[in-house]
Amino acid sequence: MKDHNNTAQIGHYIAGRIVWDADRTQPVTNPATGAVSGQVSLAAPATVDQAVAAAKAAFPAWANMPPIRRARLMNALLALVRENKDKLAEAITREHGKVFTDAQGEVERGIDIIEFACGIPQLLKGDYTDQVSTGIDNWTLRQPLGVVAGITPFNFPVMVPMWMFPVAIAAGNTFILKPSPTDPSASLIYADLMKQAGFPDGVFNVVQGDKVAVDALLEHSDVMAVSFVGSTPIANYIYETGARHGKRVQALGGAKNHMLVMPDADMEKTADALIGAGFGSAGERCMAISVAVMVGDAADKLIPVLKARAEALLVKNGMELDAEMGPIVTAAARDRIAGYIAGGVEEGADLIVDGRGYSVAGHEDGFWLGPTLFDKVTPKMTIYREEIFGPVLSCVRVATFAEGLKLINDHEFGNGVSLFTRDGNVAREFGRQVQVGMVGINVPIPVPMAWHGFGGWKRSLFGDMHAYGEEGVRFYTKQKSIMQRWPESIGEGAEFTMPVSK
Repeated sequence: MKDHNNTAQIGHYIAGRIVWDADRTQPVTNPATGAVSGQVSLAAPATVDQAVAAAKAAFPAWANMPPIRRARLMNALLALVRENKDKLAEAITREHGKVFTDAQGEVERGIDIIEFACGIPQLLKGDYTDQVSTGIDNWTLRQPLGVVAGITPFNFPVMVPMWMFPVAIAAGNTFILKPSPTDPSASLIYADLMKQAGFPDGVFNVVQGDKVAVDALLEHSDVMAVSFVGSTPIANYIYETGARHGKRVQALGGAKNHMLVMPDADMEKTADALIGAGFGSAGERCMAISVAVMVGDAADKLIPVLKARAEALLVKNGMELDAEMGPIVTAAARDRIAGYIAGGVEEGADLIVDGRGYSVAGHEDGFWLGPTLFDKVTPKMTIYREEIFGPVLSCVRVATFAEGLKLINDHEFGNGVSLFTRDGNVAREFGRQVQVGMVGINVPIPVPMAWHGFGGWKRSLFGDMHAYGEEGVRFYTKQKSIMQRWPESIGEGAEFTMPVSK
């Protein structure tokens, strides 16, 4: 397979080969230059049908393969992804815009999930009870669902798909990935790596596309489960539509992640954490800190430090290794974020650092926006309530810990949150009382490791199970309970009462 990071045509990957659907395409751009780097094919329903048919045909043999053999193939993929880490990272930077070192970190976190999936023989072990009743034994096992699909966002074109397909495939399912058409090339790189690793054709498939492809997957009777990561309105739609068509759905939505800063916090380390968590990857992370809730005099100590560091941030082409922040993913996204900044000013927030009008010499056509810092933001303001998904950090001042905690708990999103303090009792109470799914204590971006699972609360998650970890194994499998006894232990005559232990 040729290197699809540089090709003009970015197609689908179905049953081990590239498929080009020419009816509809979308340009792919380099955010740092604004130049079009390729055209991605947008799947028609018939193309989705083709992918589902390939996955369905591959499922029986794949599901019947012993888990240890599936794990060995996953281990081969692990080695190949490690060898091609920089190739994947470059594809991310050239189409998403995040700095290269951050892209390398994204690939590393995806590698963690592949490593976890290599343990699938242990993860699929069931329970056994001898003699649950006289002469009867009972055991449970977990079996794969069939054809499953993942619909993934632009901001993590490698890591988020790897939250899904390694666990799903190792558990015995076949998989269809629908990546974002904004940065689709990485999907074909790891499709090629899976081919090299020896996975049978049809086990992993890619359909590029937009809402047409999404709806075709949601409505297809042979797709048994759908995983999604994206905005809350779309997560809600995915959940409702998939459930209506009888599918198991795991839909991770939006976020408005807060950091509660106590007056006793180390302000230098807190400033480092806020700059990295607020402006890293241009704020285009579902775990980015977008609100700093500052208790007491913490704001007076911290705002001047944040201002100086935001103004000194190196914003440039992410392929330059000293870059600290890259461009916004698209011109439309940049303009939308700039609209939020204008709205914050109109609603009365203090604009301390204004990122609008930013430009990088030699890359004037890129989609640039500098870091933006607001002070004296209130909960009624749009920049506080809505997910901006850009390099905009809003600072809210509160008098007490209790007031800050209530502010966080009252927000509709509950994805991630952080507390910076030196007080162990405050930290303990915060961890117990905060109504958020992922909590960091002096950790600004508390993304759980591969064996713990990822997911928020409230309108940040639609469905019962979090992504990856043992939650992921449960999502991609169904439990079967088997009770057994043999003729020699069966009494005479029909039994008309509910069986009981005896």
